[in-house]
Amino acid sequence: MNNESISHERLKRATTVLVGILLVFSILLGRIFWIQTVDFDRYLQKVIDQMTTQSTVNAERGAIYDRNGNPLATNITTYRIFISPSSILSNQKEANEEGEKVNYAEHISEGLSSILGLDYESVYKQTTYTKYLDRTIAKNVMDEKADEVRAFIDDNGYHDMIYLQATSTRYYPGYELASSVIGFTNADGDGVYGLESYYDDILAGTDGYYVTARDSFGNELPYEYESYIPAQNGGNLTTTIDSYIQSALEEQLLATVAECGAKNRACGIVVNVKTGAILAMATVPGFDLNNPRTLNDYYSDFLKEDGYAQGSEEYNAAYNEYLLEMWRNKAVSDSYIPGSTFKVISSSAALTENKVKLEGDKVYCGGSLHLYGHTIHCHKTEGHGILSFAEGLVQSCNVWFMTIGERLGITKFYDYFKAFGYLEKTGIDLPAEGGSVIKTQNEMTALDLAIYTFGQNFNITPIQHMMAIAAVANGGYLIEPYLVEQITDKDGNVTYQHEVETKRQVISQDVCEKLGIILEEGVSGDGGAKNVYVAGYKIAAKTGTSEKKGTDIRVEGVEPYICSCVAFAPADDPEIAVLIMVDEPSKGVLYGSVIAAPYMGAIMETVLPYIGVEKDVSEDNSVKVPYLTGMSLEDAILQAESFEYEVIVKGDGDYVTSQIPRGSTTIDRTNKVITLYTGNAKEEDSVTVPDLIGKTAFAANQMLINSKLNICIEGTDNYMSGSGAIVVMQSIPAGTKVSPGTVVTVTYRYLDPDE
Repeated sequence: MNNESISHERLKRATTVLVGILLVFSILLGRIFWIQTVDFDRYLQKVIDQMTTQSTVNAERGAIYDRNGNPLATNITTYRIFISPSSILSNQKEANEEGEKVNYAEHISEGLSSILGLDYESVYKQTTYTKYLDRTIAKNVMDEKADEVRAFIDDNGYHDMIYLQATSTRYYPGYELASSVIGFTNADGDGVYGLESYYDDILAGTDGYYVTARDSFGNELPYEYESYIPAQNGGNLTTTIDSYIQSALEEQLLATVAECGAKNRACGIVVNVKTGAILAMATVPGFDLNNPRTLNDYYSDFLKEDGYAQGSEEYNAAYNEYLLEMWRNKAVSDSYIPGSTFKVISSSAALTENKVKLEGDKVYCGGSLHLYGHTIHCHKTEGHGILSFAEGLVQSCNVWFMTIGERLGITKFYDYFKAFGYLEKTGIDLPAEGGSVIKTQNEMTALDLAIYTFGQNFNITPIQHMMAIAAVANGGYLIEPYLVEQITDKDGNVTYQHEVETKRQVISQDVCEKLGIILEEGVSGDGGAKNVYVAGYKIAAKTGTSEKKGTDIRVEGVEPYICSCVAFAPADDPEIAVLIMVDEPSKGVLYGSVIAAPYMGAIMETVLPYIGVEKDVSEDNSVKVPYLTGMSLEDAILQAESFEYEVIVKGDGDYVTSQIPRGSTTIDRTNKVITLYTGNAKEEDSVTVPDLIGKTAFAANQMLINSKLNICIEGTDNYMSGSGAIVVMQSIPAGTKVSPGTVVTVTYRYLDPDE
């Protein structure tokens, strides 16, 4: 009985154990099945990861070129200099050939700090991190310094303690040229700001990699167990930027910022009106693209004025704030009140809707207009009197444009506001494009309309306004601006080609031609844009001045203004349009006609001949002085007199040994004096330069004639067609002693606020 009972219990336990074993095996088999089916890829990757190592092959970032193939952004080879502190320590423990122990840490620190211009203590500190195999001493070291480091390693046998690693570094050959447009890359090589950011995916390419298999001991397996995925280099951008035009634009913007003391920088745009290609775009002062985190002098001065202790929390916060402001592209990201330059757009609407007539349509301006319980003034507070529409535009009469607003009405005016693109972004291929700040049609009152017509109380971006002006220039077509003309791969194959994007036709060719004629007369005649005039070229232009709202200007006692100018040329067959905006000028006559217009003229004078626009020489008052040095005195006098020069001869020789002015010097044709030196006669300073500042054109010219000096005119030289032009600069200070015939360059400018 007991034996049977025991056997039963044993059998029960055995059965339980067997079931448990079977259950465990079932779970294991199920797990194996799961791993080999559902989780197969995951565990396979783990095995591969344990057996292989992967090394990245960096893709080469694409280059950025201007429209002529000049590099704007490229890559150069630089070097990372690093040391092995653990190797330095192990070497120091061993005696050299003479049985002495050498303090390699000190010697290496002295050598590298001297070569690389680094602080000795900071380099030495890196040698103390002895548990590390790699400590970086310097990055982006150029070839010349890298060669010195190599020589230092070779001379001292430091091959196992100091190393150089070649790296690809982004390099900008133009330094500050088009800085706000190009942008830059960060430490990881990612695009930051500008084209570098907008086209980052295309420029960056795709990294490749090596995969190397290893055995259980970590040794590399034979070659057949390796694989290589090649890097795909980034695409190259060919932009619409023309480096020559870009340089001309930046030069003139910097000149006006320096002259007028602009406290919030200046920006400008040059566009091909037929295609929308941006030939130049600048915000100045710019910054060094190769050192983008260093403040330029402009913002460094503001930081000093803030008075924060260097390194303090307030100092660092202000520094970073100024950096962001310095990088900002005002031409695309900021909005501004356009002032009277917007009258070009209001005029376009009025002419298209037949609300004004070029003949017989006159308005009386008494200096203000009382509308809807408010008195709104014209810039000429004493009034313009009776003006035709064309006169109202070129004299920038606010009363005329308030009248236009009444004739158009809110609905029609708003239709053109929209049609010219002010209620939408332009779509330019740059990041952080800003937008306008404009009341909706339902919000707009009759008073708003009156003020909007002459460009006040609303904000638009410079690029929006530039493209609207381009539409007036190109026959009425609103087109999309762009900066990248073409993208090519590493082999030069074209992967993208831009096509002109026309959004719509806003106004007719006929209206555009009429406006071109009127605006050109405002430059060549007695209009508000006469400081834009360039002899031999027909330029259509309009200036503007607007008061900034809610701005805390940095100059006490000066109202915060924006001074601007828009222009296109040639007026009868436009090729380019240009916009200049100067933000918060603080010195001089604070009107766009004085602050912006002269520099617009200088840009046009440089750019128009460059793009192949022929000059009408009949309007040019300048001449080139002939080369007479080396000629016989008799022949030299005959040639000089044939060109109607007054000749002064010094010395008693038979041949001309020198002349003043020098051959090929440019002077004004109204006053030509040349001094010829012969024999042993030496050039001598016997004439005193008169004080010309503030003098009228006629008076200054006569003073130089009386002093036997020549004149060369910069700035506007149509001073005889208007009134009020005076000398604002002279190249040789008053009181200076010079030789007879010396050329004094003078700059005339109209200072009347015609806007």
